Amino acid sequence: MGAILLISQTALNLGFQYALVAMALFLSYRILDVADLTTDGCFVLGAAVSVTMAAAGHPILAIPAAMLAGACAGFVTAFLQTRMGVPSILAGIITNMGLYTVNFFAMGRSSNASLLRVDTVFTLLRGTGIGGNWYELILSGGITILAGVLLFLFLGTRLGLSIRATGDNRDMVRASSVNPAYTVTVGLCISNALTALSGAVVGQGQKTVDINMGTGIVVIGLGCLIIGETVLGRRTIGKGIIAVMVGSMIYRFIYAIVFYTKVVPIECLKLFIALVVALAIAAPTIKEGMGFQKRRLTALRKGGH
Repeated sequence: MGAILLISQTALNLGFQYALVAMALFLSYRILDVADLTTDGCFVLGAAVSVTMAAAGHPILAIPAAMLAGACAGFVTAFLQTRMGVPSILAGIITNMGLYTVNFFAMGRSSNASLLRVDTVFTLLRGTGIGGNWYELILSGGITILAGVLLFLFLGTRLGLSIRATGDNRDMVRASSVNPAYTVTVGLCISNALTALSGAVVGQGQKTVDINMGTGIVVIGLGCLIIGETVLGRRTIGKGIIAVMVGSMIYRFIYAIVFYTKVVPIECLKLFIALVVALAIAAPTIKEGMGFQKRRLTALRKGGH
């Protein structure tokens, strides 16, 4: 029973932490309709800034600093797209490549950094006695839920509505005297700030950062997004934000069950997770195809009679 509780607690904690990446992709991919591949490098950037500043004795200040760094990365990607005419996918790849060097220097010219015997936002909360053994989950959940509420409120503002309209129809936005380059820039800055926030929380939670820890994060985040939308749908902004959190939880529970039960050999775990993510992304198409075949068979039966 204790093992099940520990697995559940860990899955929920990591689910909340990585849900911020899915939330970022919800904004860039779903709302803005921009394929932003800055995510992998930006996640490491947030972790690198957070861990480095925490090691210097500023664990709380490290969180907004990481978000600011992520917003700067998003600005570079947006600048390449809107001002330099670089396609969105290539702009993300270019920024992501440049971030490798930036992250290397952010960690003191090292490929990794740790926080051994150093205070983090989690240890500070534990020191207050709030939450007992659930302090990590409370802090991770609190940060993610607060970010989700603020994103929901922001997308309901005039600027937020302009960003949503930009993703739907840029020509219409331009005709309404709103500069789509500005709304894309703001949207990508916020999106990458959320990604960096995820990296910052994960970095302090694990007390370590590695130059390659962001590899595949964009695919995992997209998988969480699709899983959540498959379960809850995405008819409204509020439901979409909740869906990314639910999707992240489901993904982490699948990962935890497979990891702890050893149903799949450890060396095959990455392949299994890749298949799960691929199936999650392809689920809407598979569902639509099955529905078409079902309607086709029904029509054939009726025609036979």
